Amino acid sequence: MKLSLQLKLGQQLTMTPQLQQAIRLLQLSTLDLQQEIHAALETNPMLELIESSDDEDGDSDQDKNSEFEKLKADSREQSGAADDSSGDDDRWQEQIPGDLSVDTSWDDIYPTSHSAGGQDVDGYDFESRNSSEETLQDHLLWQLNLTHLSERDEAIAMAIIDAIDANGMLTVDTESIQSSFDADLEVELEEILAVLHRVQQFDPIGVGHRNLAECLLIQLNQLELPIAPHIIASAKLVIREYLALLGNRDYTQLMRRTKLKEAELRETIAVIESLDPRPGAKISPSSTSYIVPDVIVNKEPNTGKWKVELNPETAPRLRINSGYAALVKRADNSAENSYLRDNLQEARWFLKSLKSRNETLMKVATRIVEHQQGFLEHGEEAMKPLVLHDIAEAVSMHESTISRVTTQKYMHTPRGIYELKYFFSSHVSTRGGGECSSTAIRALIKKLIAAENARKPLSDSKITNLLEEKGINVARRTIAKYRESLSIPPSNERKRLVD
Repeated sequence: MKLSLQLKLGQQLTMTPQLQQAIRLLQLSTLDLQQEIHAALETNPMLELIESSDDEDGDSDQDKNSEFEKLKADSREQSGAADDSSGDDDRWQEQIPGDLSVDTSWDDIYPTSHSAGGQDVDGYDFESRNSSEETLQDHLLWQLNLTHLSERDEAIAMAIIDAIDANGMLTVDTESIQSSFDADLEVELEEILAVLHRVQQFDPIGVGHRNLAECLLIQLNQLELPIAPHIIASAKLVIREYLALLGNRDYTQLMRRTKLKEAELRETIAVIESLDPRPGAKISPSSTSYIVPDVIVNKEPNTGKWKVELNPETAPRLRINSGYAALVKRADNSAENSYLRDNLQEARWFLKSLKSRNETLMKVATRIVEHQQGFLEHGEEAMKPLVLHDIAEAVSMHESTISRVTTQKYMHTPRGIYELKYFFSSHVSTRGGGECSSTAIRALIKKLIAAENARKPLSDSKITNLLEEKGINVARRTIAKYRESLSIPPSNERKRLVD
């Protein structure tokens, strides 16, 4: 094979490190961006925070000199006061006895006028500083420690508590708990059931239930409300034998089989609905996540126009440290100078990427507000159809860039905080040739169901006909899909007994 040199021309798309950094910062959420900024501040000495109290450019040298002289005078006064107090300390220490009795306390000898750090130690809650949320198991074990049980029953109770989930339900059967013990102990099934009934009386009432009916019956037996005995008896009957009919809202069959009148059945259902099917959920509630909006939208009272601005709290303001930047020398190739020069270049790239991110976010948010002014004025029913391609054309960017900008970015409006992706929705054709967004259709479905007759709820077909009367052509399966996305049950499960 003969070796030869060939010259070839071609075009290739490459991503520079600056472009990669800009894209990575663009798709970060607010919390991730703050972590990225803090990491850059720790690793790059050229970057520094701009504090709100930094007004160095507006101060004159005369003001600085006067402040300096004032500080010197204050320091001299403080030093003189310190000398006077030192003499008092010497005289006070001479009064301390050499030998102290065993029962002498510290406060009897040394006066404590101020607590350490200037904080009130007596009012400080040291336990809540690093305390974690209490779980349901912790709550049950605490009650178990206060209950007088034998070692055998306590071991059984701990096995039962360990098998209870966060909602308070026993996830295994009693036979599995029995088989978990050694054969030498010879734990009987009756013993496990007896301890289980004891655990079921712990707070919250109903914990350790094996099914929904048992959970409701345990709570019903402990109910202390002023309710007629026959209503309690009918509620127990419905829970034991006809819980499936109650779940299907088949009130006709319930009245026929229980031989209850409509008024009595209504009171019975009200008692059952007052019970908690998940008693353990209130002991260990789900953690709350907080959202910091990236964009704030307000309506100016004078002009009536919508104003879009970035949230200044989302990211700290950065700048290049002028002192370190002045140390960089162009002709110096030493290791120290190269280190400063590289960090200076990285700092400039980082600031440029942050600026590009803010500008892109501002452009996209402004276009969204201009397009969805009807939503800001009138609500979800006035939401217009919008896709990524529309905003991409308006700001002359690619759809992938718009997707990165709108992911995990939030907008604060007078109607609440929404993710930017919330304003994008598909469209449905109307009878007049126009378009209606899927968000507006969901709002209409929710409004129709909220105003329906509880005795005869609207079916999906009926909702389809009502929307057709408004000029919106939507298929019945689309209505069912939108209704399920709103967590609205079907019509047979929405049926109610009303006065």
